[in-house]
Amino acid sequence: MTAALLSDKRLISLPAGQKGIIKAFCDDAAGSKLVSVGILPGSFVELVRKAPLGGGWYVKVDGQTFALRQEEATCIVIE
Repeated sequence: MTAALLSDKRLISLPAGQKGIIKAFCDDAAGSKLVSVGILPGSFVELVRKAPLGGGWYVKVDGQTFALRQEEATCIVIE
């Protein structure tokens, strides 16, 4: 993980209903899983809602809805 990615804004820092653009992934393994389901750098992402007690993160990426684990949502860097 580079120092630049450590200081960047993450998906988990967004409040529900806010949008951003996926800039990069901070972890190669999680990033490859996200890319394989269609969550790509340059895509528009909206945090729909967070499940209570650290459960799933519901996001909309380019019009498609996904449920992510906290580890996956944490590694998404947005602008």
